[in-house]
Order: sequence, then structure tokens, then C-alpha cells
Amino acid sequence: MPTDLNLSLPWPQGRALPARFFDRDARVLARELLGKVIRHKSGERWLSARIIETEAYYLSEKGSHASLGYTHKRRALFMDGGHIYMYYARGGDSLNFSAQGPGNAVLIKSAYPWQDAYSGADALAQMQRNNPDSQGRARAVDKLCNGQTLLCKALGLKVPAWDAQPFDEQRLFVEDLGQPPQQVVQCPRLGIPHGRDEHLLYRFVDAAFARHCTRNPLRRGQTAGQDYHLLSRTDDHQ
Repeated sequence: MPTDLNLSLPWPQGRALPARFFDRDARVLARELLGKVIRHKSGERWLSARIIETEAYYLSEKGSHASLGYTHKRRALFMDGGHIYMYYARGGDSLNFSAQGPGNAVLIKSAYPWQDAYSGADALAQMQRNNPDSQGRARAVDKLCNGQTLLCKALGLKVPAWDAQPFDEQRLFVEDLGQPPQQVVQCPRLGIPHGRDEHLLYRFVDAAFARHCTRNPLRRGQTAGQDYHLLSRTDDHQ
């Protein structure tokens, strides 16, 4: 359900997720973040994208940054739920949110550009300028945020500005627009090295946007019950 009306937002009907929303198990949070909209103010424009793919990480498993131990750079992972953890992956910025319990977090793996009364065509054009294709041309909308570094580039999110910071409703927040996915794909995370808990089903994808995420979990050759599980809104969180 949408959060309570928050009058501190830039527009009266805005519904930012409060810090308590993030104070939950990382897998639950990863699933619940699907369908929510990231809003980032760049200049006078609000750049927005709907979250379509997430991955949960825990201190107790080998695939997480936190499993390597506490450092100043990883401090956000050990903060209360609702803090931002950003790091560089393959030369680009990546966005994560701390969850319940020290060292637990959710990686925002990909999103889809969002347009409404607050983020219009000019905002989308700004996102395309932020993240052009390899030829310097405007990247197609469905390719603009389909990867953790592409997402941050399109939204203008940078490690130095946001790592270890709380949300700021005048500059960066996540909004609940009451549009959760009808079905969710649960499957193994991507890019986890062999022997580092690569088998764990900690990746969640909005099924309606599966072909727009980092790698389509419903692509040809994948088998339900073996390669992925398809969850409905009424299914318990796993």
C-alpha cells in the first residue's frame, strides 16, 4: 500500500518511502522495491525510473561486499535500513540501499524510464543526454536503464555525491505510486563468481519488464521451476 502523505516532498501528493520501509529482510525489500520509482533532481528537472530488477545481498553469504568485512568504504552497508551504498562496477556507478541487519542490502540492478507530470519529455531527454549510446546518439528508451551502471548514468547518480547518505526528499527519494508488479520472477543473481553462493535465488524481476532488464530470466531455454520461479502478488515472500 502507498505510504502516508508526505508534505515535505516537492509536490503535495508525493509518497516517498520512509526509512522504516527499508528496515526489513533484504529479500523482502528486493521484491517490494519492484514497481517503485526512483526520483533524482538534476538541475530543475526530476529524472525518474521505475525499478524492474533487484538483487538481495547478506553479510552471511559469500556473494556480498559486506562478507569481505567492514571498511570505511563499505560503511553504508552496516548502517540502518534506508541508507544509500554506491560503488564503482566496471568503471560505472552502482546504486544500493541498506536493509534490515548489518551488512544486508539490495542492489538496484535495472529500471525503466518513468514519465508523468513531474518527469516529462524534457526529463527523459536529459536522461538520454546523460547516457548516450556508443556512437554518441540518444539511447533507445528501453535500453536507457537496463543495467546497474546505465541506470545510474541516466539518472545522474554519482558515488561521491550519494555514498553513505540518507535519502533527501528534495533531491533523491523512492516513491510508491501504487503500481506493484502482477508477477515477479525469482532466480539466481548475475555475475556472482563460482563458489561464492552463485546459486542463491536472490534476484527479483518484474515479469512484465523481463525483456528490459539486465538479462531476461524468461528468455528461450529457461525452464520454470528449474531456472526460475514465477511468483504472483499473493505468494508469500521466499
